[in-house]
Amino acid sequence: MKLPDEFIYQLKSANPIESIIGGYVNTIRRGRDYVALCPFHSEKTPSLHIYTDNQSFYCFGCGVGGDVITFTKQIENLGYMEAVKLLAQKGGLSMPENSGYDRLAELKRRILEINRETANFYYRQLVSGSDKSGLIYFKERGLRPDTIKKYGLGYAPASWDELGKFLSSKGYTQEEMIAANVRSVSTKNGNVFDFFRKRVIFPILDLRGNIIAFGGRALDDSLPKYLNTSDTPVFKKSRNLFSLNHAKNHPLKKLILAEGYMDVIAINQAGFENVVATLGTALTPDQARLMKQYADEVIIAYDSDGAGQKATAKAINLLGDAGISTRIIKMEGAKDPDEYIKKYGAQRFKLLLDNSGGAVNFELEKCKSGLDINNENDKVKYLKNTIKVLSSISNKLERDVYISKISKESEVNADILRSQINDEIKKNSIIEKKKTWQAVKTKPYFSDPVLPEKSLNPREVKAEETLLACLFKNPERINEVKTLLSPDRFITDLYRRVYIILCEGNYDNISLSLFSDEFSDKEMGKIAGITAKNSDVVFTDKSIQDCIDILIAHQLRPTSVVTDNDLLNIVKSKRKK
Repeated sequence: MKLPDEFIYQLKSANPIESIIGGYVNTIRRGRDYVALCPFHSEKTPSLHIYTDNQSFYCFGCGVGGDVITFTKQIENLGYMEAVKLLAQKGGLSMPENSGYDRLAELKRRILEINRETANFYYRQLVSGSDKSGLIYFKERGLRPDTIKKYGLGYAPASWDELGKFLSSKGYTQEEMIAANVRSVSTKNGNVFDFFRKRVIFPILDLRGNIIAFGGRALDDSLPKYLNTSDTPVFKKSRNLFSLNHAKNHPLKKLILAEGYMDVIAINQAGFENVVATLGTALTPDQARLMKQYADEVIIAYDSDGAGQKATAKAINLLGDAGISTRIIKMEGAKDPDEYIKKYGAQRFKLLLDNSGGAVNFELEKCKSGLDINNENDKVKYLKNTIKVLSSISNKLERDVYISKISKESEVNADILRSQINDEIKKNSIIEKKKTWQAVKTKPYFSDPVLPEKSLNPREVKAEETLLACLFKNPERINEVKTLLSPDRFITDLYRRVYIILCEGNYDNISLSLFSDEFSDKEMGKIAGITAKNSDVVFTDKSIQDCIDILIAHQLRPTSVVTDNDLLNIVKSKRKK
């Protein structure tokens, strides 16, 4: 059921788009509008534009766009009605009665309830169940009772169906439990069984305090050692971080990135609230962008083993792409932060954080790995490695600082190093241009899945976009235009649907919220792009008529022999008669 226009108007008035987006990213005022670093792709220069006059946003980098509802849907990973309810709650509004039944929203609600009941079940099993192995494990790891309670830690018994029976008694169906991934179906015999068994449990919460998933660590030889909830309607592993619900309120714009659940909990228990971890996988671009919303600097506290150092190098690149500066702790005498804190205490760990080095120093240290710098051949290899690292630094001043440092350490003339680095930069630039050109050459012909018609009809699609931009800006001309051009003249399915909505309505002002419940997020990006790219265009009678003529001429085209100009002249002559 479509929500009343009056309610949507109130919703947007109560949630100005510049305020909502400003709650997630830093916004910069540009005249009456705002710009920001886009939270949906990694960038260092703001390309997200927020338009206060029509309450829309558009990113010129990745093409995402829409209204405040579209933004909330994407940033919070919600459905349309869920986003509306969240904004209504923020704006102090009551949802209209009979606002419609959203099956996906209802399933998500049931899954969150199941997760809450499941977490309570696991917690009771841990603290008062007959099997004490989970509680013994946490005590041996040095966790206090208040820490166990803070994180809602639990224990999944060895039974194949104890959780299933408990949830069934609460009125939940097997299908709902499977959708929540707390139970699973055997591929061998089709039997349903509890997903976590004989594991200590780590509930994963979102930023609103909802339990969205679980991590489980085996207490026997079961593999995998760590098991995580698969993606569900309420959880995407690549877009969430463990303990961010605690870390997000830290006064400093700084996060500690650890490798696993126990490292995070040990660091938090030691007094460092601003610590998070990925969820059983390497850091993803989405997680890096999520961290950017809460931190300008990240201290990476991964394990000191080879795998941890490899993960550190990857994290440095992803965090750098998201515009976050990084520092790396250098642990000696312990394999991970949990062990380090147990051995040396919280104060020594704080010194470790305070003295952590930058990402470049980390990379330069790696250049020495396995080499004897006093050996001439190894020294050459070391310098070649450092040239590759320093050539990746875009800031000339920063690059020169490290050139001076390496020059003094290696006793090699700084000008020679600088010359070698400049050659490497030029070589990398040529390689990058070749890659870009190769990507263009091998790009599929139908490169835009939202507008597949564009590759064969760019002129007509441009005419449609220009015409719609005019109508968005000048809604008083809709009645005039619709008498001259019927919707079936549009060659793109997307823009035809937009045009039909405009023609069927009676609007003094056109809002993107007219479309946000009927179009996908990618389609909303295209629609928002129409207004954003034409915000300063002045539309004349001639420009409007030219667009109409192009679309009519396209359908009058009898063969490929007749040119567009011929057809345009035919249409114009008919109009004069």
